[in-house]
Amino acid sequence: MAQRSFLPGPRVSNLIVALGVGALGWAVYMRYALLEQSTVGLVCDAGLATTTCAVRRAVITLHSYSVFGIVAVLAALVHLIRPSVITFTLALVATAIGVVLYNSNLAPLAAGLLLISFARPAPSARS
Repeated sequence: MAQRSFLPGPRVSNLIVALGVGALGWAVYMRYALLEQSTVGLVCDAGLATTTCAVRRAVITLHSYSVFGIVAVLAALVHLIRPSVITFTLALVATAIGVVLYNSNLAPLAAGLLLISFARPAPSARS
């Protein structure tokens, strides 16, 4: 019996697409509304302690350590070795966030690994 490629069902695919679009939307909002706005940067640099400034500082710290790209590559490698819906979803979300939030070295590598994982056969269930 031939092994089939990794392919989630329709309901799971809808959930994965929704999570991916949500992560992409959040990353675009963070980049263009909080990170690149000079007025937000000036207010946060002035010492105003708001939730917006705390989130902005956390995202900048995570970006400086390339956390989004590292998580994306690790999850994509795990998914390539052992395909599962959870690792694919985690890698897709981290890749979407990493590509938008300047992790341009590792996040595209993770996207490539995710594409390769579709060509790799998934382990078949024993009957």
